[in-house]
Amino acid sequence: MKNKLRNGIALSLIPQIIAVKWLSNYPEIVENLYSTGIYPSISKFFRTLFGWIPFSVGEIVYSSLLILAVYYIYKKRLNIKKNKRVFLRDCLMVFSVLFFTFHLVWGFNYHRQPLSETLFINEEATYDDIKLLTQKLIEKTNSLQYQITNDTTEIVRIPYSRKEIVEKTVANYSVLDEHLPFLHYPRKSIKKSLFSSLSSYMGIGGYLNPFTNEAQVNGKTPLFRYPVISAHEIGHQIGYAKENETNFIGYLVTTKNEDVYFQFSANAYALSYCLNAIQRTNKSEAQELYKQINSGVLKNYQELSAFHEAYENPFEPIFKSVFSTFLKANNQADGVNSYSRVVHLLVGYHEKNPL
Repeated sequence: MKNKLRNGIALSLIPQIIAVKWLSNYPEIVENLYSTGIYPSISKFFRTLFGWIPFSVGEIVYSSLLILAVYYIYKKRLNIKKNKRVFLRDCLMVFSVLFFTFHLVWGFNYHRQPLSETLFINEEATYDDIKLLTQKLIEKTNSLQYQITNDTTEIVRIPYSRKEIVEKTVANYSVLDEHLPFLHYPRKSIKKSLFSSLSSYMGIGGYLNPFTNEAQVNGKTPLFRYPVISAHEIGHQIGYAKENETNFIGYLVTTKNEDVYFQFSANAYALSYCLNAIQRTNKSEAQELYKQINSGVLKNYQELSAFHEAYENPFEPIFKSVFSTFLKANNQADGVNSYSRVVHLLVGYHEKNPL
């Protein structure tokens, strides 16, 4: 490739960033032209191409590219030392191509209209609103736990394999999209991550590969949390990029499943976020709310806590900081805390659809 072309591709990164920043001010354009326009065809194409393959093609590609990059840098290290500017230019060129491709195949979804506007719900909740919903979720979660176990002290054990959970989740998307068309999900492509142990150490429950449109779910995640995470990652596939919105979609799809185990998973999930929101504002009231929860439900939370503790390591905060920066750069000002803003969507939704 000629130097002029390399320089041009590298420099094109600047107008690309400006264009994306400009478009972020016009979410209705992104919504109509991209998110509900060309993106559904792009995502369907990639899921048709890779969905039938039982393992993650994207993870194989990522691993191969990483190995090749390390090998290239090692092999060319002397030449890189002599021509640092050229190497920097080539790095910018690669990043420019990745930036363009990322936004074309998925990334513009970060700048679409908020899901709250699609559902016509209020996305701002007061402390009292959150507390009221928390109390209702405690009652609902306790009721489901007792319905399953007939014992308030018994932990809920999901009786399905991870494959069965995914199949039930995909099936429920098909059931719901008739009444909730924004959940339309043709051509499944959701897989257990090849690097589930690594994901656990990094604190990842799942992720979407934007370049292959494959959803990866951490295969080591406790089963009672698996239904919501699977539904969350499919939410990314259908074009919702913001974490609070896919958290809400994960809850919505799972709680509307006729299976009582899925309903328990969804309500326990929503309850944990609401309790955390209360905890951040009023610790004493949070403790009083915890006392109302069946000990069987608390055992499920302890199971999840033990899972995370087993994979604690000094590098996890570093990864979370990097990921938080990525989210902030992609229209999520709260970074990793944007996950927690799901409580506002939950309150808004249940104001219109009482528990």
